[in-house]
Amino acid sequence: MLDLPGLLGLEFKTINAMVRLYCQRFHTQQGECTECRDFLIYANEKLDRCPYGQTKPTCNQCPIHCYKAEQRAQAKTIMRYAGPRMLIYHPILAIKHLQAEKRVVPSEVPEQKSNRHLRKLKP
Repeated sequence: MLDLPGLLGLEFKTINAMVRLYCQRFHTQQGECTECRDFLIYANEKLDRCPYGQTKPTCNQCPIHCYKAEQRAQAKTIMRYAGPRMLIYHPILAIKHLQAEKRVVPSEVPEQKSNRHLRKLKP
């Protein structure tokens, strides 16, 4: 799994687990391949910069689509495969993710609430 110190949010853990399941099935049996590692770096960067921060809706509920078309298609492929399997391999993450999908999307984007902004505020 990609080592990302300080990125402990539920969304980070969920996408990491999904990519790992997908890559183990289709690419390699140990760790991640270069393609999945690059996608994971991209996805984690986008999550880190999400303007909603810790109150972010799940990506499929979000009014802001920040992924490029190629990465969005890749995420869709990964999630279609790994999503149903998350209940078997990572049941707590899966249930929390399903609960997060039911959350109401905030009507306004909060200012400077992204994980990146919060890190900059810490001394």
